[in-house]
Amino acid sequence: MSVIPTTGTAAFEPLAEIAESTNDSRPSQLLTKEDCLEIFNQLYLARYFDIRLIKEKKRGRLRGTLYSSHNQEAILVGALFGLKATDWISPIHRDMPAFFLKDSKFQWDDPTRSGMSIEEVCAQVWGKVDSPGRARDNWSHIGSKSKRIIHSTSMLAGTIPVAAGVVYADRMNGGDAVVLTFNGEGSTAQGIFHEAVNFAAVHKLPVVTIVENNQWAYGTPVHMGCPTPDVADRAHGYGIPGLVADGQDVFDVYDKVMAAVEHARSGKGPSIVECKTFRAYGHGDHDDDRAMKYRPSEEIEKGRTRDPIAICRESLIERGFLSGAEAEQYIAERKSASEATNDDFPPVVVEYLNRGIEFALNSPLPNAEEGAMWVFKENA
Repeated sequence: MSVIPTTGTAAFEPLAEIAESTNDSRPSQLLTKEDCLEIFNQLYLARYFDIRLIKEKKRGRLRGTLYSSHNQEAILVGALFGLKATDWISPIHRDMPAFFLKDSKFQWDDPTRSGMSIEEVCAQVWGKVDSPGRARDNWSHIGSKSKRIIHSTSMLAGTIPVAAGVVYADRMNGGDAVVLTFNGEGSTAQGIFHEAVNFAAVHKLPVVTIVENNQWAYGTPVHMGCPTPDVADRAHGYGIPGLVADGQDVFDVYDKVMAAVEHARSGKGPSIVECKTFRAYGHGDHDDDRAMKYRPSEEIEKGRTRDPIAICRESLIERGFLSGAEAEQYIAERKSASEATNDDFPPVVVEYLNRGIEFALNSPLPNAEEGAMWVFKENA
């Protein structure tokens, strides 16, 4: 863990306090047993979503490219769990579970919550008419103004200036919303990343830039794209805080992101939270075989050993929230998509995703006449 030091300002104190605090004083220690078990179930849900889609494609029931979040689930769950419903998020291609995890705490099926339903997200994956994008893309290029989700694009880091503009407008209208932007470590080498974070820093905008450092930007290792020991060190140049979280520990992610969120919400400006993790598969499933060649086998094996589900399970056992046979149920960790079965996941998780997938499979394709919809301005 590292923290970007301050220079002649007290604005960094909340983050510094979190960085230096003991385990007993961290925000995650204030979570109830019910909160922690909900977080555990959300990790299962994110993992099962990933595994189930891989299985569906192998069965020939799904087409298109899949971008796996396998082994990175703690970042999404930990980052989103403490947000307000009025906060914004800006996911990227590896964050598909974020669309249905937003504002899902204890209310997965509440239609009024500020997040997408599992039916909407699955319809998007299958490219059906009931998807938010009405079959114009089969993956993450969706969003919702009403749900406060900024549309994902393929231009990584390109949504940061959009996010900055969204919360700038919110503050001008008297709101207190914070926006989380998710980015790969490779995107931090792009010019737009620096321009956008600089703009947010100058105007003290409540933008928390989460860097999912999974060690590889497609086939480029992190040391070829970032010259500093931690990607969060880039925060030095903007005079803003930078935190490094263990991206495999959902509670450490929660602690660091909540510190950054409260810092932003109080008017002290943006920050960078780097979550160190490891990409279990290739950049996309089209890259799986190639990734086995450009990444050393020992690196892959080591990267997969610290499974987020296993680490969360151990934390819950230590806190007395899981014990006995209950603690040994549903061992999904360290299993690939081909190894895992439905019995490795809580029934509520399996049933939830089954419902979304069946909805998508039974949803029709849009009519051909819709091809020009949203392309040309209709006559007034």
